[in-house]
Amino acid sequence: MNALAAGTPADDGFATALLAWFDRHGRKDLPWQRERTPYRVWLSEVMLQQTQVRTAIPYFERFAAALPTLPDLAAAPEDQVLALWSGLGYYSRARNLLRAARICIERHDGALPHDIDALSALPGIGRSTAAAILAQAFGERHAILDGNVRRVLARWHRVHGWPGSPAAQRELWRHAQTHTPQRRVADYTQAIMDLGATLCTRAQPHCARCPVASGCIALRDDLVGVLPEPKPARARPVRATTMLVVRDAAGRVLLERRPPNGVWARLWSLPETGDPALAVAYLRDRHAVRATSNGERASFVHMFSHYHLRVTPRLFAGTPDVRHAADAPDRRWCTAAELATLGLPAPVRRLLASLEEERWPAPSTA
Repeated sequence: MNALAAGTPADDGFATALLAWFDRHGRKDLPWQRERTPYRVWLSEVMLQQTQVRTAIPYFERFAAALPTLPDLAAAPEDQVLALWSGLGYYSRARNLLRAARICIERHDGALPHDIDALSALPGIGRSTAAAILAQAFGERHAILDGNVRRVLARWHRVHGWPGSPAAQRELWRHAQTHTPQRRVADYTQAIMDLGATLCTRAQPHCARCPVASGCIALRDDLVGVLPEPKPARARPVRATTMLVVRDAAGRVLLERRPPNGVWARLWSLPETGDPALAVAYLRDRHAVRATSNGERASFVHMFSHYHLRVTPRLFAGTPDVRHAADAPDRRWCTAAELATLGLPAPVRRLLASLEEERWPAPSTA
């Protein structure tokens, strides 16, 4: 069913003014616009779900060069997909991309479905992402409601409440549907996202340059700094872990694969323990490694959306037990070159890079 079946475009000048501004100032040379295929639009939309355009561009270019088509993605090993995504965060997006690509091969003749319900049903593609893909790749008339659009419409229509709440979502979707024009849907979709990203920004919006400022109720009522209202704040707890950085005599680093669920699911990471006093015993019993401490590095904090993680790195020289030297499915010893080919959490990659730069002590075999 068309996402706009419940509404028709409003003759309020919003889309007309926005498209005129887009013709003069809109972004028209983004990497996914140069060769606008459904696959490239999909990849860009997923990357932009939690990431700003300038951050996503180099990741998009690297990902699209390595896996240029949907069948290429579907055939790729998970480690390659996660390695290409490494550093972009929210890794479930990468895993969902791979799952969705394989479903398309199995059920949709190797292509993204054109039906919004079928498209929305794919892993990692919700209502707004599906609408953006259909609008930009096929020119179909569907409303979108990403973070930038929510901010624009919450201000223009003076929608109170956190935009993620059910009541605010319903109202914002109604406005999004009404404003979406019958023609130039792809341009309009990009235009309203550009407006939110470049002028109607979260902090210090440029209202004097906004093409639809004359109708903005928040501007009229001096509420631009208030809307959209933030999500009700909750104190984020602090959790602590000790990461065990173990090198063998050849300079390889010990990694273990994270569980399939939870934080950094299925990524390769450093072994961890909640009790540093048991680190040597843990490495022996869990990873068949005889380890000798090489000291500790300063703790650092990594921020997740729901909590803060305080990480204390401890360094070890390790000797694999020859009876269990072969890599297990969830354990491997990696050279510096091999690390670049694996999906690692960003703080782990930064930690290992910093240790490499400071030339941390060579492992002792004594």
